[in-house]
Amino acid sequence: MYDKQAIYDLLKEKGIWYDVVEHPAVFDMEALGELDLPHAEYNAKNLFVRDDKKRNYYLITVRGEKRVDLKDFRKKQETRRLSFASPEDMEALLGLTPGSVSPLGLLNDREHRVHYYLDQDLAGEEALVGMHPNENTASIWLKPADLIALIQEHGNEVTVVEI
Repeated sequence: MYDKQAIYDLLKEKGIWYDVVEHPAVFDMEALGELDLPHAEYNAKNLFVRDDKKRNYYLITVRGEKRVDLKDFRKKQETRRLSFASPEDMEALLGLTPGSVSPLGLLNDREHRVHYYLDQDLAGEEALVGMHPNENTASIWLKPADLIALIQEHGNEVTVVEI
């Protein structure tokens, strides 16, 4: 199970650049925005959703200020009707609790059931992706190419899309 320390250890072991700031627990983008963070323009929010049959799960990452229209996303990605996954599903599939959802939680998805969608606004070569390292007591920034490679190496599908 990848907790915060295991994430740091994995990134160091793989030689992946990252920047991290430890901070008090935050549970939403508003609270995160009140912190003095070095790469705040790249802070991202993550939506953990499922289809109406509870067969397919998706993690969607967008810039913190961006709104996601799930109906529009569904049409463009040709999925079934979407809604937010339960905290129980989040715990079972990603090993995470509400407020700490992160693409790095995909490393806990043993069955590779969750498809990852990264908004292309965060995927540029000069961009960073800000997230929690599986605990909401820190923020970590990675280069998008490194994040994508890490998730794909683990075995989860990754799609970069316009959201």
